[in-house]
Amino acid sequence: MPHQDWSGFSFDGIGTRWEISTPEPLGNAVRRSLREVVEDYDRNYSRFRADSVVAGLAREAGTATLPSGASGLEALFRKLYRLSSGAVTPLIGGSLEQLGYGPGYALQALGDPVPAPRWEDVLEWNGTQVTTSVPLVLDIGAAGKGQLVDLTTEVLRSSGIAEFLVDASGDMFHSGMEPLRVALEHPYDPTQAIGVVDLHDGALCASAANRRAWGDGLHHVLDGATGRPIETVVATWTMAATAMEADALATALFMVDPKVLEEEFEFSWLKVYSDGHAVFSTGFEGTLFA
Repeated sequence: MPHQDWSGFSFDGIGTRWEISTPEPLGNAVRRSLREVVEDYDRNYSRFRADSVVAGLAREAGTATLPSGASGLEALFRKLYRLSSGAVTPLIGGSLEQLGYGPGYALQALGDPVPAPRWEDVLEWNGTQVTTSVPLVLDIGAAGKGQLVDLTTEVLRSSGIAEFLVDASGDMFHSGMEPLRVALEHPYDPTQAIGVVDLHDGALCASAANRRAWGDGLHHVLDGATGRPIETVVATWTMAATAMEADALATALFMVDPKVLEEEFEFSWLKVYSDGHAVFSTGFEGTLFA
């Protein structure tokens, strides 16, 4: 809770816990709208439910229509796909399922890692229209939760609420008069922090190998070019104007040199490596503990 006297509204959606904090309690209509936005997103993009649009594309090749926000996702993924030479891709879903992270939550690898198919070979994505030449597991997880955070902020602002914190299990957007001090979770011990950062009128997103991990060396951050989990980086944090960009860049930092990303994105960042050392941008105004 950003302030002790603020009110909180919590609910579950897209497999994560949501905490909406505001100076005054949210009315029933706003609460209902927030839940509906999250449910609609899940119904379109979840690869864990059989009735989603994405699940339909995994069963059979064809054309599907996604919500209007898909245009922003397409542009962002195209740029990161280019900058990462295919390592960051919305086609990583099949690789994740090969390693056991699929609808059945088998959490056991089905075989050796497999690279994601090349975008240019199998997918046409133009705004809200997606056409596949073969059945594909579309996975927009690298930016999806962040985009959904942005959509919930739109609900709050359209309801006349100017001060708030949206916290989707660590992916945050803050709006308010005073900065919010946020602890940075230790990648190996969730009860500890490695530092703190001040968040003010913007987004803070994190990606960590320990957040969704199973088996020996298996976790959800994969290199699309190889289908293998990243081993050299264990956690990243990014701050940007939107949660969608912050979320996607937090994933991209696992695979792309920050200098390459800084050429086309305006953001600040912190990157922690598996050997324990950390690097960060000059704009990341936080404090790391020794």
